[in-house]
Amino acid sequence: MTAVATAGVRQLSGPVKPVPMTRLTVVELRKLGDTRAGLWLLIVIGLATAGTSAVILGWAPGNEQTFSNFFEFGLVPGFFLLPVLGILSMTSEWSQRTAVTTFALVPARGRVFVAKILAGCLVALASVLATAALSAAANLLGMALGGDGGWRADGSLLWQGLLGQVIFVLMGMGFGALLLNSPLAIVTYAALPTLWSVLGETITALKTAAGWLDLNATGNQLTEPSMTSGEYARLGVSAAVWVLLPLLAGAWRTTRREVS
Repeated sequence: MTAVATAGVRQLSGPVKPVPMTRLTVVELRKLGDTRAGLWLLIVIGLATAGTSAVILGWAPGNEQTFSNFFEFGLVPGFFLLPVLGILSMTSEWSQRTAVTTFALVPARGRVFVAKILAGCLVALASVLATAALSAAANLLGMALGGDGGWRADGSLLWQGLLGQVIFVLMGMGFGALLLNSPLAIVTYAALPTLWSVLGETITALKTAAGWLDLNATGNQLTEPSMTSGEYARLGVSAAVWVLLPLLAGAWRTTRREVS
């Protein structure tokens, strides 16, 4: 009896394999829709994206009813709402008090943080693919109703749309991880970059810096096909300030905050 018990203890005390990153990412994807706020936000994003196609079909001239225009306009709801979903993904562990369970099951908090980042990027990819599918369906409908129905779209527009969605989702996640409070992170995310944009437009001494550090301005270039190298450089600098720095600071805070 003692020998059996000893053998069982030895077996339990052996090395434990970490949870695979793919499983952690799937769990984080599921968490995005587990809360009422997250679920309704996903529903609103879907309805708003479909609504952009309805607006073009109902009010745009026939020559503007093309796949390219449907797709460009369809990306707009994601640019505004997906970052909020990213914020909630980072703050929900603390606001819903699930951090104790999460970090007890996966003590390496950095792996959980990376899984959240991967989940956010996958949601951005899914959003762009869904927008493309809805745009194709709307274009077919528009063609049947007498619209232009053109399918020509610059290839750069597709992956630039994906890049923009990823950048703004990660920006939201960075603010969420840094502040770890949903209302505060959402307000800060909405107000701080906008304030910087206003200051850059109104104060002459800041206009040069704003051209490199205003992510709202540099990110808008992603909706235009075939960006230049200079535009990519300005986008990279502004993304480093508004996305990379908050993510790094948020990762540091998330891995060191006391769980209670």
